[in-house]
Amino acid sequence: MKALPSKRWPLRGVRVLVGRARHQAGALSAELRKHGAQVIEIPFIEIRKPRSYQPLDSALRNLGTYDWLILTSVNGVEAMWKRMDKLRLTLGQSALGRPQIAAIGPATKRAIEQRGAKVAVVPKEYVAESVVRSLKSKVKGKRVLLVRARVARDVIPRELRRAGARVDVVEAYETIVPESSRSRLQRLMENPERRPHVVTFTSSSTVRNFVELLGKRKSPKSRAAQLEGIFMSSIGPVTSSTLREFGLPVQISAKEFTIPGLLVAIVRTLGRSSTGGPLAHKAPRC
Repeated sequence: MKALPSKRWPLRGVRVLVGRARHQAGALSAELRKHGAQVIEIPFIEIRKPRSYQPLDSALRNLGTYDWLILTSVNGVEAMWKRMDKLRLTLGQSALGRPQIAAIGPATKRAIEQRGAKVAVVPKEYVAESVVRSLKSKVKGKRVLLVRARVARDVIPRELRRAGARVDVVEAYETIVPESSRSRLQRLMENPERRPHVVTFTSSSTVRNFVELLGKRKSPKSRAAQLEGIFMSSIGPVTSSTLREFGLPVQISAKEFTIPGLLVAIVRTLGRSSTGGPLAHKAPRC
């Protein structure tokens, strides 16, 4: 097959490690491959059902009593609707229009709308702080339901309560470390001919679990040596902050905090140009 021009394959020769959950890796991986990248998929997170459905079920049976429903991830949308189907419930709004729905970003909004519901609010930036800014003037004296993962930042409930809302937080799923990825990741990093040129991080959970899978007991210095020359790419400021907490640099950061935004950032940083190949750029030392 004739080689395509580098402008069409800007990531040709670049190995990209995608660590999204197995069922979600496809979209990012497909786009990277379209740009010529060699994609390596090793999930850093695994999605599991909550330890108990009782709090979620109770909230879902009483959805009409809430003024606002907040969903912060596609995983949350999928888990919530799966449970509603199990309980034979629908989201049908009450005569008062309850609940209105806020989604943290376009992917979450799209997942909600695919299920026939309307989204009233999507913040300008796709982070918890922006959700708070979008809602804090609307929630005084209102009941708010936040459906999320078991472990998550408390910015939204804390700040909305300060704004006068009555907030219920329910767990729809949890993310865990996929043990089957541990040996695969460690072998990959030890192989100089296969180790990635860039690693993608799409949430704080992917960062924490990546460090756990590499070997959490490693010192920052030994971890830095293990990852030397590899670009760390982040979907947004919260993920970037978590990378830095573990002593990892952020060489690539999406300007729009979405999967397409992350792809654009990777291409801009590592893409081929007329002056050199993708690996002409070297990641700074960790």
